[in-house]
Amino acid sequence: MKNYFLALILLVTVFSCQEPASPPAAVEPLPSPEQLAWQELEYYAFVHFNMNTFTDMEWGYGDEPASSFNPTELDTRQWARVAKEAGMKGIILTAKHHDGFSLWPTAYSEHSVKNSPWKDGQGDVVAELAEACKEYGLKMGIYLSPWDRNHAQYGNPEYVTYYRNQVKELLTNYGDIFEFWVDGANGGDGYYGGANETRNVDRTTYYDWDSTFALVKSLQPEIIIFSDGGPGTRWVGNENGFAGETNWSSFRAEQFAPGVGPYQESQFGHEDGTYWVPAEADVSIRPGWYYHEAEDDKVKSLSHLLDIYYKSVGRNANLLLNLPVDRRGLVHENDVAVLMEFRKVLDETFDDNLAVQAKATASTERGKGFEATQAIDSSTETYWSTPDGEIQSTLTIDFDEAITFNRLMLQEYIALGQRVKAFEVWAKEGEGYVKVDTQTTIGYKRILRLDDITTSSIQIRILDAKAVPTISNLGVYLAESEPAVAE
Repeated sequence: MKNYFLALILLVTVFSCQEPASPPAAVEPLPSPEQLAWQELEYYAFVHFNMNTFTDMEWGYGDEPASSFNPTELDTRQWARVAKEAGMKGIILTAKHHDGFSLWPTAYSEHSVKNSPWKDGQGDVVAELAEACKEYGLKMGIYLSPWDRNHAQYGNPEYVTYYRNQVKELLTNYGDIFEFWVDGANGGDGYYGGANETRNVDRTTYYDWDSTFALVKSLQPEIIIFSDGGPGTRWVGNENGFAGETNWSSFRAEQFAPGVGPYQESQFGHEDGTYWVPAEADVSIRPGWYYHEAEDDKVKSLSHLLDIYYKSVGRNANLLLNLPVDRRGLVHENDVAVLMEFRKVLDETFDDNLAVQAKATASTERGKGFEATQAIDSSTETYWSTPDGEIQSTLTIDFDEAITFNRLMLQEYIALGQRVKAFEVWAKEGEGYVKVDTQTTIGYKRILRLDDITTSSIQIRILDAKAVPTISNLGVYLAESEPAVAE
């Protein structure tokens, strides 16, 4: 017996003294530290509020008088409070849309709030929102349309200088900006200082985007730049808020420029892409991007918003949900009501991770520091992995007693690249397992919506990947029944 205990002590001592295994090699392309931090935001607000709010249009022509802009109760603190209570992490403001009206007192144009009756021309919407975001602990983002249907020099080299001067104002005077948003709409008919004509530009060369984006990064080094092809984050290719079921953060960004690119591919990304450009899914809570009184009864339903969430955040994309601020300068009551309902359901669904109390094992483990248990420790900085070359593998989650679940969340350790190409979910039934789902990519976050499943064990079977898997987080949840999407 004494020898037995000595042997046991020796075994424990040897195991505890094992050197940590080396991490797997990275699979390029890789995210920057700024992109990693951006991905963790997951969900934030777009605010379309500008001249179009007061002209009842979506795209202003550029000839609207500055006197049209006159909100009666503008309260950016209300916007920030609503966003915060809705669970959003930031707000991106349309500082200038295609009509060219600037929401700040720009020194480079007369078509701005400085010539409006609002606050007798002394107001600055950008400054007020920056202060409100700071108060509520939100990130602040800026949308600056490359197209300007008001500016007389649009289409000429002088306009590019003007655009960059406005970039400098916005990224210098309002504190930290987490995202700079560039629309793909540029060129066409407009007022253009009274010319009333059509002006088209070469979208790939006119703005010299490499230099313009370099200016942006020089002013705000940690900023994420959005455009159709990045470089920080890409458009998902539609305005429904839906990413593809297969969604790679790797991307052939060289095929894209603002207003240029094969958008049908954007919701899926490219498995062979050489740039890390994750998707951002933008969608409005109403049919239009700007406020229209006629749409007060057309706010998206709870079921529709949940569908959007699972097809954006649940498919390796960030969700940018637009709130069309009304003519008072407030997020409308109807929008607020469904946002709070949406937040409540998400909280109730994801507050209780059943996997935390489970036991995790794997068909194979890389070694110390990469055990199966690292996948259920609620940390995205640790992960389960396998020995080099052993891609096909199984992660098993066992429960002390049967549980019922219908949501499964998986995350990869994307700091080393996105890897998984195909996986299956199996649940124990009787003495064996039955397959309940087959999917492709995971990425930063993948959430599966399943029918109610009662089981005492779940298996994640990795079928194919670019390299050995790195599963950093696994969540098992039970969501209450949701109404079907009617829209």
